[in-house]
Amino acid sequence: MILEINNIFTSYGFCRVLFDVSLHINEGEIVSILGRNGMGKSTTLRSIMGLTPPQSGSIKWMGKEIVGKPAHLIARMGIGFVPEDRRIFADLTVWENLDVAVKASKQQRGSWTTEKVFDFFPALKPIQNRKGGYLSGGEQQMLTIARTLMGNPFLLLLDEPSEGLAPLIVKQLGEQIADLRRDGITILMCEQNTLFSVSLSDRVYILEKGKVCYQGNADEFRENEEVCQAYITLG
Repeated sequence: MILEINNIFTSYGFCRVLFDVSLHINEGEIVSILGRNGMGKSTTLRSIMGLTPPQSGSIKWMGKEIVGKPAHLIARMGIGFVPEDRRIFADLTVWENLDVAVKASKQQRGSWTTEKVFDFFPALKPIQNRKGGYLSGGEQQMLTIARTLMGNPFLLLLDEPSEGLAPLIVKQLGEQIADLRRDGITILMCEQNTLFSVSLSDRVYILEKGKVCYQGNADEFRENEEVCQAYITLG
C-alpha cells in the first residue's frame, strides 16, 4: 500500500471531527470515502494533506510518517489535493494558473506539461487566455485538477469533484478520472454523489459522525442494501 492511515483523531479547536479513523490505499486504486455532509470526509483529506493535522494517530506515505509535516512538503512528496472550493486564481488566465503550479513544483517526477494537460482536457486549450473568474463550474473543476497534475502527483485527493456540476459535465468528469487512473495516478475521492463515485471506485469507505462504519469493495457495497439504506442513498 502507498498510503496507510491508522487511528487518527482530528479536531478543529475543541471540536473533534474524526474519531479513530483508519484506511489504506493501494497503488493504482480509486478509493472513495462516502457519507453525508458533515461526517468528516473533507477533514480526512485535510488531515492527509497536513492542512488540519491529526492530534494523534499515524499517516504513512510510502512507508514514511507524514503527520506533522507542512502541506507544501507533503505535496512535494507526491500527493496532490483538489479542494472542494477549487481555489483557482480568478485574476489569472487558465495558462497562468497552470504556469504557477509548474513554478511551485520543484520536483518534476512525471510528464505533466501544459501540452499534455491541454491534450487531456481539450476544452481548456481554446480558453487558455481566459481569466479564471470567467470560467464555468465545469471549466473551473477541470482547471483545478489540471493545475494539481502539473505537480506530477502519485496520489490525487479529490474533494467533492462533482459538486455543483451539470449531469453531462459529471459524466465527462468521471471519464477523465478513469483516464487518470489508466495514466498511473492513484485516486482518493470524497463524494456525496454515490452513484458517480461507486461506479469509478475499486473500494469504498463510509464515514458516519467521524468514524469509519463500513469498508468493502465497490461491488460488495452495491449489493449491500442494508448499508446503502442506513447511511447513504444510491438514487
